[in-house]
Amino acid sequence: MTEIFNSPFILILFLTLLFVLAFLYSSVGHGGASGYLAVLVLFNAAPETMKTSALMLNVFVSLISFTMYARSGYFNWKLFLPFALASIPAAYFGAGIQLDESLYKKILGVCLLFPILRLFGLIGTEPEDLKPFNWVYGLILGAVIGLLSGMIGIGGGILLSPIILLLHWAKMKETAAVSALFIFVNSIAGLVGHLSKGILFESYIFILLAIAIAGGLLGSYLGARMFQNKLLSYILAFVLLIASIKLIIT
Repeated sequence: MTEIFNSPFILILFLTLLFVLAFLYSSVGHGGASGYLAVLVLFNAAPETMKTSALMLNVFVSLISFTMYARSGYFNWKLFLPFALASIPAAYFGAGIQLDESLYKKILGVCLLFPILRLFGLIGTEPEDLKPFNWVYGLILGAVIGLLSGMIGIGGGILLSPIILLLHWAKMKETAAVSALFIFVNSIAGLVGHLSKGILFESYIFILLAIAIAGGLLGSYLGARMFQNKLLSYILAFVLLIASIKLIIT
């Protein structure tokens, strides 16, 4: 992937996509790992370092997003704890599972369909009435999402937040805050698992971090204040759709 840095146009395009990803994902309480992985695939990044790079970006962006939403009073510890208690060990364990590259790409491609549907407004809409939260379901869902997150190198927010909203366990802003911290702890668990296997970062990770943090700060700040940009959402959904199709049919 280092050839990107030899072409000013491709470099600007790549960094712009990264910024937009961090901006839009953080605006709904997500870290963006699934999107980062999609873009890294499109730009032919090395598969063995994609997960650690995406998870590192996830850690910072999700923490920024959580801080913004929590400071606005949207975080719910009782909703967060069962998901996290089960997902953290599962994510660490999942990071040690080596998937065939073809299978990995197909699973990632399917997972990308969730943020695509979310960006198009087809899932994850504001529930009109809330229902009692079930701890047993929370633990089971946390374990399953955590395991999958560790295996493919995401934080799991793209899977958790639509489920919370579909089950009417929280409103959108509360869901965003819970998902953001869920992504943060899962990303750390998955990252530790990958690093323990000797998988390192690419040399350009600090450049990606700077861009992602800038996008995450702006997106989470505006997202916590009811900001929505439909045009950017549709553009990002289109980019992710291309990546998803490429991953599934490759």
